[in-house]
Amino acid sequence: MSDLSSSIDSTLSIPPMNQKYMITPKVGLIKPPFSSSLSLSSLRNKKIVLLAPTSSELASVSRPDSPRTRVANKVSLIKSAAPVRSRPTIKQAHDLATYTFHTLLPLPYLPNPSKSLRFLERLRSDPGIISAMSKHKFSVGVLTEMNPAEHTTHESRTLGLNRNRGEVIELRLRTDAYDGYRDYKIIRKTLCHELAHNVFGDHDRNFWDLTNQIEKEVDANDWKSGGHALSNQEFYNPSDRGEDGHADGGGWTGGDFVLGGSLSGDSKTPPSSRGGMTGLSRRDLMAQAAEARMQQQRRAETGATSGGVGSEAQGNGEENSQ
Repeated sequence: MSDLSSSIDSTLSIPPMNQKYMITPKVGLIKPPFSSSLSLSSLRNKKIVLLAPTSSELASVSRPDSPRTRVANKVSLIKSAAPVRSRPTIKQAHDLATYTFHTLLPLPYLPNPSKSLRFLERLRSDPGIISAMSKHKFSVGVLTEMNPAEHTTHESRTLGLNRNRGEVIELRLRTDAYDGYRDYKIIRKTLCHELAHNVFGDHDRNFWDLTNQIEKEVDANDWKSGGHALSNQEFYNPSDRGEDGHADGGGWTGGDFVLGGSLSGDSKTPPSSRGGMTGLSRRDLMAQAAEARMQQQRRAETGATSGGVGSEAQGNGEENSQ
């Protein structure tokens, strides 16, 4: 074998240290250094396979890249790893503008309404919600928050409401003590429930099948968190898991929409715990919210002399959802 190795070296320019031989049957893999005691005559009728690179191949592998080559390689890797982004088609742009929540309305008289607005914006831009609304062609006029104090009794607490199959959807964002926000995934699940009321008013088998379908679609298309990650800590409140609430008492129609107040109308009136507020139309509601923001801004500008502006909301009892 040592003679064979020397012959390979002189003929093919493969150094003995780079040579390996696979001999079959039985003998197996032979590595350097090669023994002179293994004669070729003893390997008669056996298959000998040389396993080795040439010197030129080894040189090309071991040759260091120039700095310019290394930079080019890194740039190519970065480009290849970047996701391919394509412009939305006309249909996709139309769906995004049509099947969405057209107005987001936080309660301006509760503390920090800008934070509630960011929460509502997060729901509207949630990839899973966008996908489900586009698939089912859901278009909601107003997505707003509810005041926990006005939707809580000793027996129950309302988590969400849907008026006139998507004219207005109300969600309970805040904790009962107004010191934080409830878990994002729990609120999103309530939103799935309320979206199903765009099709079915009663809590029958058709309604629950659609609710379960929407929840699965939202989780499957939530590419930002894979459908499993918890929400941003800004909106996460570990003491409020939402296990003791239900979504609502069924979709209801008729009457005027009230933010946590009573309704005028006679079809599926929500619980009487809503309070005695006068009914407001959608247009009046939006105008009132804009006026409240303007008043809040004016009070803030004169806060140095008037002592500032504060807003109180008291809630008692336990959470319940409609």
